[in-house]
Amino acid sequence: MVENSGKRPPVISGRQKLLAEALGTALLLAVVIGSGIMAERLSDGNVAIALLANTLATAGGLYVLIEVFGPVSGAHFNPAVSIVMALRRALPGGLLVPYIVAQLLGAMLGAWLAHAMFDMSVLQFSTKLRSGVGQWIAEAVATFGLVLVVLRAPPGRVAAMVACYIGAAYWFTASTSFANPAAAFGRMFSDSFAGIAPESVAGFVVAELAGAAIAVVVHHAFEGAPVAPDRTARRAAEERPLSPHV
Repeated sequence: MVENSGKRPPVISGRQKLLAEALGTALLLAVVIGSGIMAERLSDGNVAIALLANTLATAGGLYVLIEVFGPVSGAHFNPAVSIVMALRRALPGGLLVPYIVAQLLGAMLGAWLAHAMFDMSVLQFSTKLRSGVGQWIAEAVATFGLVLVVLRAPPGRVAAMVACYIGAAYWFTASTSFANPAAAFGRMFSDSFAGIAPESVAGFVVAELAGAAIAVVVHHAFEGAPVAPDRTARRAAEERPLSPHV
């Protein structure tokens, strides 16, 4: 038996969780939109190079933000993820609506922050139409994969696996993988490389929520099946010296 240190784990308040969700989502949107603006300016019209730069920045930024804010709020940054977690009772029901509000507010502020950094008009709306059955299917697939990864990944590998999946989905989905109603909402406020016209947002959100629902059904179908081993945690346990109190 390991000796009890007597220290209790820190209690995280609801206010701290909401701040983490708002700030994390704001920084995520600043990364997505800001890197899109920079990529478009530097790529000399080469859309593939611009998308590649946007992808790398987003994947890297997402990984870091999940690692930083995960211990505080779970690092959802995504209403679809929060809804799934509330349904699974991993998020208290009373925090669901505040989480979504914090995420939407953070997404809008992140778009404005990106504009301010690049000396653009802060208040703007996108004119980039993203619509059609192919785009909606792509968003459903992107969100399905994201939520399934969140549900099935070992705890110590969630950040890396989510970042890698989103990076891949930028390229294999026709929509470049928003996979996030808050991201769609925030990008609506940016007439830039990463923007989406307001009239296209509703279709994306419906598709994203449908993809999340299918992911939950598939996860339940695998209930009881082992997830991938958390090799990092296992290696740390193997290398940790035995306590004299064991």
